[in-house]
Amino acid sequence: MKVAVAGCCHGALDKMYETLELLQRRHNVRPDLLLCCGDFQAVRNEADLRCMAVPAKYRHMQTFYRYYSGEKKAPVLTVFIGGNHEASNHLQELPYGGWVAPNIYYLGYAGVVRFRGVRIGGISGIFKSHDYRKGHFECPPYNQQTIRSAYHVRNIEVFKLKQLKRPMDIFMSHDWPRSIYHYGNKKQLLKMKSFFRQEVESNTLGNPAASELLQHLKPTYWFSAHLHVKFAAFMQHETSSKEELPKATKFLALDKCLPHRDFLQQIIEVEHDPNAGDSLEYDAEWIAVLKATNSLVNVTPSSWNMPERNGLHAKWDYSATDEAIKEVLEEVNHNLTIPCNFTLTAACYDPSKPQKNMQPVHTINPQTTEFCAQFGLTDINDRIQQAKEEGSGRGECEEEEEEEMDSTGSAEEPSEYNTDNSGLSSINPDEIMLDEEGGDEDLSTCSVDPSPDHPPEFSTSFSDIRIMPDSMAVSSDDAMDSNNEDLEKSGGSKQGEEKSSTERPLKRIGGDENGNSGIKKIKRRNQAIYAAEEEDKTD
Repeated sequence: MKVAVAGCCHGALDKMYETLELLQRRHNVRPDLLLCCGDFQAVRNEADLRCMAVPAKYRHMQTFYRYYSGEKKAPVLTVFIGGNHEASNHLQELPYGGWVAPNIYYLGYAGVVRFRGVRIGGISGIFKSHDYRKGHFECPPYNQQTIRSAYHVRNIEVFKLKQLKRPMDIFMSHDWPRSIYHYGNKKQLLKMKSFFRQEVESNTLGNPAASELLQHLKPTYWFSAHLHVKFAAFMQHETSSKEELPKATKFLALDKCLPHRDFLQQIIEVEHDPNAGDSLEYDAEWIAVLKATNSLVNVTPSSWNMPERNGLHAKWDYSATDEAIKEVLEEVNHNLTIPCNFTLTAACYDPSKPQKNMQPVHTINPQTTEFCAQFGLTDINDRIQQAKEEGSGRGECEEEEEEEMDSTGSAEEPSEYNTDNSGLSSINPDEIMLDEEGGDEDLSTCSVDPSPDHPPEFSTSFSDIRIMPDSMAVSSDDAMDSNNEDLEKSGGSKQGEEKSSTERPLKRIGGDENGNSGIKKIKRRNQAIYAAEEEDKTD
């Protein structure tokens, strides 16, 4: 089975599918499946643009709305995860996954599906330690904090994925697993992206939670995007016993959607079940894990730890037993086919009738309602709505969130990831901002279509074989969120760092009056990754 893998497509679906069709015409190559590793940008209308945390300069409707409306249909089954430049209000409707358009499937906050017997998993968003232990409490209309925290990875999703025991063929994350750069051509990576050097040398670039998943799942393939550079690695995993067969993971980080010659290098041959159907299917073990962990669902901004074997929890193993998996199969009469139940839940963009003042609303998607009813799960959005109606929802949650923005967890339950990287002279680029010189941007009305410089091509062969250590998760990826507020902290005084987020307005990134070099360094990094809009038009 041929699987095409794309990096950040930033809503340019027409361009992405046209590239695949060009491959078929010129090279007689037609993929059976397309995977996208985040920053998909399923933007349906102007309200969705308001839910993307990017400057107004990058506000573009792009072409997803044509597939949402039915004007066009994806020519190949497309499965994607969320990144950090998304219409979060749209994806939030489908926390367990679902169709965002005919033939285009979102994996949810975390998810596992099967196609032709190939097991595909993924986790959406990017890692930020100060939000990692919170529940999914955000809902539109978002404020300056929740518009970002909405796409931050949560510990409950990582916990669920770590309950899986059966082999994984393909896994996707938006940001890279931390330490992955030590298992590929690191010298070439730093030659192309020299501004990664400090984070690479201090081992703080990437997602430490994804590293844990990489150790646990040991998939055959792992694909990521986010940093707009192609990078390959090959890792030989340690075995826990002499009887266990050695496993290895082929990692590939992808640039954004590329010209057809480069896209051809991103199509892989994957062994599949020739007797399996052509429909996308639920994964029975994953459904069983969702049912087992349903009681752990949290829709508050309060920080909490997942159950673990430390004497504080009566239960810590939520993995699926053979009996639980059997029960799932019996519930669906051994038919795991995902129903094609896509439903329009918002008005579609009409170029002839623009509605710039359209506001986002909190929507409960019928797909999620049906899925939760079928498997006895909690509809997260319904729970959030109930909390709002009971008077303990959005207003109080926002206040509590603002109080916690500068913390990394409660004193009683410290975060499992150390967030002190005060010795670093630059800020981790895991969540790269797009700000430029000038006044404040309205982050509530933004879209994005960044265009990276074209780096020199390098081999993506998986040649650097190393043994993965027991733990790849070292220090935290960030001491501060790379939103405007935290970038202010990097150049401010200690006294300024101690102020709460409610006492300080968000400002644009720029050199302070003292000429802070750290902020300038971040600006150069952003400019290197995201080229000007005018350059993108000539790409």
